[in-house]
Amino acid sequence: MKFDQQMLRLYAVTDRRWLSGRSLEDVVEEALAAGITMVQLREKHMDPEQFLKEACSLRVLCHRYHVPLLIDDSPEICLRSGADGVHVGQDDMSVQKARALLGPDKIIGATAHNVAEALMAERLGADYLGCGAAFGSHTKENARPIDRSTYRDITYAVHIPVCAIGGITEENIGELRHLGLSGVAVISGIFASDQIGASCRKLLRLSSRL
Repeated sequence: MKFDQQMLRLYAVTDRRWLSGRSLEDVVEEALAAGITMVQLREKHMDPEQFLKEACSLRVLCHRYHVPLLIDDSPEICLRSGADGVHVGQDDMSVQKARALLGPDKIIGATAHNVAEALMAERLGADYLGCGAAFGSHTKENARPIDRSTYRDITYAVHIPVCAIGGITEENIGELRHLGLSGVAVISGIFASDQIGASCRKLLRLSSRL
């Protein structure tokens, strides 16, 4: 699936801690039906074969809604499952190595916390940047917030689209307006919601005003 910056508008990153007995596929489908524009499957501690099985299932589901599926930090699972790309963090595989393994057609996203990291990721072949933590994080305990001026500096410095990530909710997304962002990546703001569809629809409307 060819990358377009509109895919970053409301980018859902999975976290099974908030499934409350539902399957991940059911929860993701509810979010897809409500309009999310990209999905990242994030499973840091799952057995590789189970991870592959889940990736294959979600790939079929996401493609039914014409939405790309990315895999967190695993080009191998991306290739084996037929997913659309990967996202790599600063402590994960390099963008350069991921591109060499996946080729020119897969989507590669990279994490950046400052202008230097952003420029390096762009130079090495990233298609987009995920920058944060915008408001801290419920997923990463050591995540450090970055200020609004850093977002402006990053979006001004690079030529690839940038999304914000980290603690983004319906209540605080408005603070990210006018920073040059193409969208938001949301974890708990979607998966911890009691009304996932309604939360996605509201976040989608609010993200259009960035």
